[in-house]
Amino acid sequence: MPKYVIERDIPGIGNTTPDQFAGIAQRSCSVLRHLGPQIQWLHSYVTADKIYCVYIAPDEKSIREHAKQGGFPANRIAEVTLVIDPVTAES
Repeated sequence: MPKYVIERDIPGIGNTTPDQFAGIAQRSCSVLRHLGPQIQWLHSYVTADKIYCVYIAPDEKSIREHAKQGGFPANRIAEVTLVIDPVTAES
């Protein structure tokens, strides 16, 4: 199943409280349950003005539907073609 990185532009998101993030995560998980097991949220990285989310999904359309139903922006969606890390250097 393809893996995607979703870039969400949300000015000031880095100032969000833990309780607010819990609410955002709960809304996301609720939409995911409704969409079914073919789309999965793995984790997200929060910066000052953006969230970068990593998902497994059958296609970009599924990611966009999750964003639409959850009320989340999905400004850029990129399919991951390869994962590299320090171990890659040892090949």
